[in-house]
Amino acid sequence: MKLLYFAWVRERVGHGEEDVSVPADVDTVGALMRWLSERGDGYAAAFAEAGKVRAAVDQAHVGPDADIRDAREVAFFPPVTGG
Repeated sequence: MKLLYFAWVRERVGHGEEDVSVPADVDTVGALMRWLSERGDGYAAAFAEAGKVRAAVDQAHVGPDADIRDAREVAFFPPVTGG
C-alpha cells in the first residue's frame, strides 16, 4: 500500500510517501494511524492528535472507520481550510 503525507504531517513523518506492508489486523484508517504512530517519534508526533489528521483512501475523503483492506493508496493531511 502506498502512503502519502502532506503539509505538517509530512514534516513530522520526515518524507512525503512510502510503500508499506500493513499487518492483516490493521483494517481501518484509525487502526493504520495507530500502527503508524508506533513506528517512531516522527510518526508518533504526526498522529498524536489523530482527530486533527484527515485521510483519503484511493483519493476519496474518508473517516477513521473506513476500511483499507483493498486500498492501493492512503493519504494523510491536515484539515483543509477555505479562504
